[in-house]
Amino acid sequence: MKIIAFVGLPLSGKSTASEVAKEMGIPVVVMGDIVREEAKRRGIKISDENLGNLASELREKEGMEAIAKRCIPIIRKKLKEKGIVVVDGIRGIDEVKRFKEEFGEDFVLIHIEAPIEVRLERALKRKREDDVKTIEDLKKRDERELSWNMGEAIKIADISIQNTGDLEEFKETVREILRHFIPRVEVEIETTIHPTEDVEKVKKAVKNIFPDAKVEIVDNKLYAKSSDLSRFRELLRIQKILDTARSELIKGKKGNSVIVYLNKQTALISRINFADEDAILSPLKVKFRLYDVDFDKFLDYLAPETKNGKPVKEVDRL
Repeated sequence: MKIIAFVGLPLSGKSTASEVAKEMGIPVVVMGDIVREEAKRRGIKISDENLGNLASELREKEGMEAIAKRCIPIIRKKLKEKGIVVVDGIRGIDEVKRFKEEFGEDFVLIHIEAPIEVRLERALKRKREDDVKTIEDLKKRDERELSWNMGEAIKIADISIQNTGDLEEFKETVREILRHFIPRVEVEIETTIHPTEDVEKVKKAVKNIFPDAKVEIVDNKLYAKSSDLSRFRELLRIQKILDTARSELIKGKKGNSVIVYLNKQTALISRINFADEDAILSPLKVKFRLYDVDFDKFLDYLAPETKNGKPVKEVDRL
């Protein structure tokens, strides 16, 4: 799961970057659309000044992270489509903090930078209803957005992109960065931790199979997420249980997901033992969410068909 947010002064190229994401099939949430929808709901005429005043009002009444909070349910819904969402239009550090609080290390901030003269030229070319018309108007808009602590958000961006030259070159830079974050398969693990069980041992059991798992304990439940299948795949081969694994994966296919259950006790010693859903002491429920990979390829990558105990055809990567 990844949430990629673009931050930058008006007309720096955030909308273009978002269009690139859409072309790549990545869902996009435009924070400015939240304000536009609120304006329509109130019957407010769409203009740069009116939208700016409304955005300021929402932040004043509901907190500087007001628009970010309204975006979160939309982001969570769209994450189910592809495991990645692009957010266009970060305006301040409080929004960044809210997203980081909600999504942790899965939130990535990208700063797009362009000189004011270049940005004005773009505004005049695209002729959007709420765009600025003069450099003085653009300076005022910059000042307004910087007053929301956008500068502080820019300072902590994970990645910076210069957008000063050729449009196609900029688009390709964005594509290359986004490709790096698109997940093929995401793994979700959960289990109940019983009073007789040691929490740290249950965590270790998960990490023995999925070393990169991010583990969270809530009450008596463990939740974890991973994107690295290599150890799971390796153990299937070490234990020579490819046929069993293949059968369990086929049996567990549900739409674009695959669910299997693993014994916690054997996972603690780095062994995979498939279990029933209602096994004693609650097994590890492992859900593989498939995004940009079809089931047959996923199946052949983890557990290919065998002959005399050896894979007939290995798939080295998804």
